[in-house]
Amino acid sequence: MKILLVEDDRLLGDGIRAGLMQAGFAVDWAQDGRAAELALSGEAYDAVVLDLGLPRLSGMELLARARAARNAVPVLILTARDTVPDRIAGLDAGADDYLVKPFDLGELQARLRALLRRAGNQAEPVLSHGGFRLDPAARSVTREGRPVELSAREFAVLHALLLNAGRVLSKAQLEEKLYGWGEEIESNAVEVFVHHLRRKLAPDLIRTVRGVGYMIPKAAE
Repeated sequence: MKILLVEDDRLLGDGIRAGLMQAGFAVDWAQDGRAAELALSGEAYDAVVLDLGLPRLSGMELLARARAARNAVPVLILTARDTVPDRIAGLDAGADDYLVKPFDLGELQARLRALLRRAGNQAEPVLSHGGFRLDPAARSVTREGRPVELSAREFAVLHALLLNAGRVLSKAQLEEKLYGWGEEIESNAVEVFVHHLRRKLAPDLIRTVRGVGYMIPKAAE
């Protein structure tokens, strides 16, 4: 899943970015409000982690502009402003969650997973499809109860397709969810990951829609 991290403290931002990437998120990191606004206008993110005290454009102003532009991306405010009025103001401005610094990285990861579940209208924390189960928190996949070993990128492709079961995701959309700024993208990377998933899970699990992209059909009710 693709996260936009908006944090001007370089040491803290570097630590958050590394921790989120280790948890399987692709992360773009903007260090001021204007850069974040430009990123939001040009790319589709699954969630935003937003500091409030930013140079060039404050976090609150950035949030207000995003909502005025009808950008519904889930936003988690991450700030040192810890008073109740601050929290109320942030949530009323359009934020979906509010976490105060200092914080535990594991809690931040869990809150992001919860935001993604709500955004996808997913009640259960574990994704199930036929005999497959994907647990985003444990970073695990099982088939008929047996563990299946996947690489981080294979897991990310499967996660994205399961979250969007019944919808076709293009190669470009999948690449956006796999890679952050500055990461090299091999031209056939998505095709390779899909090939590996079919081999490890089931040949007919992922369908190719020619000229469009890939999809996992919705499981039978």
